[in-house]
Amino acid sequence: MTSPTLATSRHARGASVFDQLEELLPSVSKPIQYVGGEVNAVSKDWDAVEVRWALMYPDAYEVGAPNQGVQILYEVINERDDALAERTYAVWPDLEALMREAGVPQFTVDAHRAVGDFDLLGVSFSTELGYTNLLTALDLAGVPLQASDRDTSHPVVIAGGHAAFNPEPLADFIDAAVLGDGEEAVLLITDIVRDWKREGEPGGREELLLRLARTGSIYVPAFYEVSYLPDGRIQRIAPTRTDVPWRVRKHTLMDLDEWAYPKNPLVPLAETVHERMSVEIFRGCTRGCRFCQAGMITRPVRERSITGIAEIVENGLAKTGYEEVGLLSLSSADHSEIADVARNLADRYEHSKTSLSLPSTRVDAFNVDLANELSRNGRRSGLTFAPEGGSERMRKVINKQVTEEDLIRTVTTAYAGGWRQVKLYFMCGLPTETDEDVLQIAELAREVIRAGREASGRRDIRCTVSIGGFVPKPHTPFQWAAQLDHEATDERLRKLRDAIRADREYGKSIGLRYHDGKPGIVEGLLSRGDRRVGAVILRAWQDGARFDGWSEHFSFDRWMGSAASALAELPVDVDWFTTRERDRTEVLPWDHLDSGLDIEWLWDDWQDALAELPVDDCRWTPCYDCGVCDQMDTEIQIGPTGVVNLPMPSVRASSVLERAEG
Repeated sequence: MTSPTLATSRHARGASVFDQLEELLPSVSKPIQYVGGEVNAVSKDWDAVEVRWALMYPDAYEVGAPNQGVQILYEVINERDDALAERTYAVWPDLEALMREAGVPQFTVDAHRAVGDFDLLGVSFSTELGYTNLLTALDLAGVPLQASDRDTSHPVVIAGGHAAFNPEPLADFIDAAVLGDGEEAVLLITDIVRDWKREGEPGGREELLLRLARTGSIYVPAFYEVSYLPDGRIQRIAPTRTDVPWRVRKHTLMDLDEWAYPKNPLVPLAETVHERMSVEIFRGCTRGCRFCQAGMITRPVRERSITGIAEIVENGLAKTGYEEVGLLSLSSADHSEIADVARNLADRYEHSKTSLSLPSTRVDAFNVDLANELSRNGRRSGLTFAPEGGSERMRKVINKQVTEEDLIRTVTTAYAGGWRQVKLYFMCGLPTETDEDVLQIAELAREVIRAGREASGRRDIRCTVSIGGFVPKPHTPFQWAAQLDHEATDERLRKLRDAIRADREYGKSIGLRYHDGKPGIVEGLLSRGDRRVGAVILRAWQDGARFDGWSEHFSFDRWMGSAASALAELPVDVDWFTTRERDRTEVLPWDHLDSGLDIEWLWDDWQDALAELPVDDCRWTPCYDCGVCDQMDTEIQIGPTGVVNLPMPSVRASSVLERAEG
């Protein structure tokens, strides 16, 4: 690969490279995604600040621009007088090729500055399949791929996001990783970098990394050594210095009302996957779904108040012009005051074009009154529910405490209330799963259609079944589980497809969407891999791996060939990392990274899963000692707040008042 060293030597540090980029844009698809200029974007004087961040979402602009995590960090940093933040995204292969030919470096979309000029490159990973896009960005930026080859002229590369809770496969390529919430973490890092620079950069890059590591909440892989047993298992993970902690803890942000972001939501000029204004109504989840990494690593639950939500919505709509508000969280209908939240917002915006939406809703949290509030403006899209497991037995294994009766009662209510389309999300390959468990999905979908026809008196009822392959994740009770191989996954899904097609009465009303099992194996390799997997990532990237989360770019054969080559001299292979079950005594690659979850609690919950025993939501029951609240010095923060009605006039009343005053 050719790095654009010529380009980086042509421009002054912090100068725009747009003139060079502009010449390439007529030759690429969707050039508008590279030009910036979004509503509410920030442009600051390079020389007026001391610390400069480039924030990357390692996917295409259309996917990354709406990402709320990056938008929030962008605002938090840019509110400081001594710092600036700009955004960069993965460039499509057509532009990458032209940039290499013309010597144009990886750039930000805000001021089109070269990423290599910044002090810090913060990369937010929501999926492991974005790892290769980081390597592309580093190479285009003229930044050495290996962290050990960098000096003070290069940005400090910091990984964050859910897919950075096991950063070991990226250990060769990143300088540091942040676990957990980023708002306070980026402020801490900014302070450390600013002070180090003010002091004249003593000790060079190593001293800066040491200052980060000594906080105990920023992980620097270079200061940890991994040793292995002859059979390939990890023997020990230990710091190489006495002033570096043995375990690195996650960041947890408390009191969301004190962090009322986004304050200035970005409005992209190019089309993106989400065209809406979003507000996070709470963070964390204690439902205890054993497969769900996001729910486990974001504990405890911290709700935003009704008034806090309303203020963000009011401000965001005024500054964006969006006509849809997404009320986001891992399980939005679980907000303890969701009924009042929805009713108040629906009242407030009833006479506007503003609609409200929730992401997928838990079957046992849905009620038709809530759904009617959300669709009061007449926008009634399909409803999405996630039973996850096809059979009741599987739902006990994964701690999804939803019965078939619950599901049928819920969809019957929805169909009777005027909905015609329901989407059900399941997973295939869950621990202890059999063919029969998966075939139960067809029976469940059949019952959904039957109940819908009966409740509505219509035959135009639809049910779409969407299935994803299960990938065991770190910091969950299933982190020890064997992953189902892709051949078995595909065979089970083929049987399910045939069962649905064979149903003459209901089959044509049931849609089936699924992906083959191959991408899941690569995701499994990356999610539970250790430092040895870094060589696989590098080999795959050198062989052309880009945008692995996109089916048109993903190549299973490329990844398997790269793994076979990179791991050839080692006692491990892809199956060793994916389809092998771990035992309790094995040292896991992320054991030195503290998500707050007690390892014994996770193991006991894994045993409960095998015994098909449920665990209740600790918001409403005594503590189960998962470890988060006592080890992280946090607590569950939920209502009631005592606010039933918002003390704010409706949009229509405000408009009438403004006209009268005019």
